[in-house]
Amino acid sequence: MSDLITGLSGVLLDPATLGLFVFALIGGIVFGSIPGISGVTLAAILLPFTAGMSTTQAVMTFAVLYVSSVYGGAITAILFNIPGSPNNAPACFDGYPMTLNGQSGKAIGAAVTASALGGTVSALVMMLATESIAGWAVRAFGPPEIFALVVFGLTVAGAVGAQTLSHGWLSVCLGLLLATIGTSPAGNVPRFNMGSTYLMGGIEFVAIILGVFAVSEVLKQGQHIAEGIRVPPKIGIDFPSFAEFWALKLAVFRSIIIGFFSGILPGIGATLAAFLGYNEAVRWSRNPKKFGTGTLEGVVAPEVANNAATGAAMVPLLALGIPGGALTAMMLAAFQMHGLDPGPALFMTSRELVWTVFVAMLLANMSIMLLGYLETKTIVHLLRIPFPLLAPIILMLGIIGAYAVRNLMLDVWVMLIAGIAAFVLRGRGYSMAGVVLGVILGQIGEGAFVKAMPIMNYELTGFLYRPVALVLLLGAVLSVAISAFQRVRRARKEAGRDGLPADASA
Repeated sequence: MSDLITGLSGVLLDPATLGLFVFALIGGIVFGSIPGISGVTLAAILLPFTAGMSTTQAVMTFAVLYVSSVYGGAITAILFNIPGSPNNAPACFDGYPMTLNGQSGKAIGAAVTASALGGTVSALVMMLATESIAGWAVRAFGPPEIFALVVFGLTVAGAVGAQTLSHGWLSVCLGLLLATIGTSPAGNVPRFNMGSTYLMGGIEFVAIILGVFAVSEVLKQGQHIAEGIRVPPKIGIDFPSFAEFWALKLAVFRSIIIGFFSGILPGIGATLAAFLGYNEAVRWSRNPKKFGTGTLEGVVAPEVANNAATGAAMVPLLALGIPGGALTAMMLAAFQMHGLDPGPALFMTSRELVWTVFVAMLLANMSIMLLGYLETKTIVHLLRIPFPLLAPIILMLGIIGAYAVRNLMLDVWVMLIAGIAAFVLRGRGYSMAGVVLGVILGQIGEGAFVKAMPIMNYELTGFLYRPVALVLLLGAVLSVAISAFQRVRRARKEAGRDGLPADASA
């Protein structure tokens, strides 16, 4: 209790610290909602200025920025199909369809509540068990287990949003293929770069995400306007009711666990947490076909998971000095600028700093609920802007976002080409969720596989001797088998009704 009081005093009683808290909270939401910019950009701008702050203020500012920026990107994902950052991409899958269905307020309200809930629980667990959890996670989860986790996540991707199972798996394979462009992580050998030095760095998945969601949606809505069939989305400002949220309690609980353990693993973080949270919601649903059409669970599951990862990412950073992503790496730099090294000794020598950061993250998550409520009542009115005026703004934001990541025009061209390709593929029943999942999980999975092989003496059978990896791989095989069986059974039922031969691919 004394530690909690110390943390509260550190945040609330010092005007300068409180001012930095508010600045980081609002700055993270604003920068997090701008595609391609994200909270990492603001953190990079702020890093030199942290030299003039105390160590506690510097680390706390980054921690609050991390929390608020992860939430901020969900707003544009839901309203305009433009995810502010990759970890908000799953919010597009069902959030934007809810907007088209006149449920924008409910979708944003669900994202707000889910983000606050996931982040708050994560922060509380972080306060109670940082040292013990960090030690267990580092011992139990190495590259082989991360690779197995990615395989497990990919197995459900083929069933998300595609017309048929074959369309779904082809979408995933396309994403995996795109992820191989650039340089092989094994030996740094260029591959599929067509002789271009620009492509040796690979295809930036932020550009692909912006193309797949934003550009293709502009083209689709433009087509509907040209054909005279576009129906403007209705404005909805209703929050989800308590009963609606309570009905998703299992999905929330599952996503908190997924998000927390994804956040602990170095190099994984909120992006994988969001996709796994969405995947598992689909996998465990009694009606998986509702996903992609505008279901509340499709918004809640990834937003709980990615915010649960924020508190968890602080666990290995503070307890072991291992950053889990770009923003936590900048926190490590802030520590080093002030002559401190995170690790077990930090809890003994700088206990006030640790608890100030803990309390600041907890307050930031709770503040998101209040700010989100006010935001829901106001920002949805942006939908009143006529789409012919809105479309150029969306494209401009997309271009800025694609260019800002690496300052390369190549990424703008990638975004435009990806948008046109996605527009065509969507019309033929392919899954854009599958493509995006393939790109993101493919890059993470390949990197983990390359690191795993030396650990297992280059023997694939090494997976059999690692219990966690073995369970995950068996789960992946079982998941594919169940999915194929369900599709075949459904096809036979439909064929029986129509008096036609069964088509297993349906």
